[in-house]
Amino acid sequence: MEYKKMGKTGISLSRLSLGTWTTTGGSLDNAVARSIILRAYEAGINFFDSAEVYSQGAAETVLGSVLGELPREQLVISSKVFWGGDGPNDVGLSRKRVMEACNAALKRMKLDYLDLYYCHRHDPDTPVEETVRAMNVLINQGKVLYWGTSEWTAAQLEEAFFISDKLGLVPPSVEQPEYNLFRKSRLERELDPLIKSRGLGTTTWSPLASGVLTGKYNNGIPKGSRLALDNTAWLADLVLNEERIAATTKLMSIASELNCSVAQLAIAWATKHENVTSVILGATSTNQLDENLVALELAARLDEPIMQKIEAIFGSE
Repeated sequence: MEYKKMGKTGISLSRLSLGTWTTTGGSLDNAVARSIILRAYEAGINFFDSAEVYSQGAAETVLGSVLGELPREQLVISSKVFWGGDGPNDVGLSRKRVMEACNAALKRMKLDYLDLYYCHRHDPDTPVEETVRAMNVLINQGKVLYWGTSEWTAAQLEEAFFISDKLGLVPPSVEQPEYNLFRKSRLERELDPLIKSRGLGTTTWSPLASGVLTGKYNNGIPKGSRLALDNTAWLADLVLNEERIAATTKLMSIASELNCSVAQLAIAWATKHENVTSVILGATSTNQLDENLVALELAARLDEPIMQKIEAIFGSE
């Protein structure tokens, strides 16, 4: 495993990390989830990503129970706040929501503190200053070490930085954008100035575009796949179309030349960009995790000619 500093902070994240969306506490048997988490740790993964909304909190409960068996100082554990329930104060980034959600996440995972705490989305109904102040309180209380955002625009982040500077508060340290061969512009262009000027770290998600870049959807939606599940079937309309399938088919030919899977190639490509701190993986078995971890070794073989061939297929977003 390789490690990289999270932006300008002193904390190091494994270049590949493990996420828990739709799997841990959800579609996976808890025993299988446990084996995957432990295998990830054995392979050198130190960053484990979750959120209050993942499987309605069950993901954090299962993750916390397994990570409790491991040395806490060796782990970087995250949660996210935004979608908490159906009540009038159960959604968003108000001070009340942020504080209560953090306490609930700590309780579910049986932790004293979170290493990373993300604002899962931007909240147009809450002043950014209120959210920044709430995060600062959590840091001062020792419940959060670093805070960040997920899927915030550069303009939204700029406001958070401006407020932090003006009030002498702790600014966001990390952003979690989607990043894959179909979704590139946010990380590569829009966030690039902030990554360079502010030292913003990034933990990117969906390197396989919800499984499209595995090639398994080239001939339809297989039974039991993510896009076939009731709670994630809505993704199909967002991620599947003829153009994406055609591009994936072309990428498969490059993977064949490299004697690797198309999934390994897509993940390896995602690790290559200088703006990426860690790429979050999903896994439904230890075999799948082991296969995807090979991507880090593969990345060293992706020279400029190969990268150009890939870019020629996918072009600019």
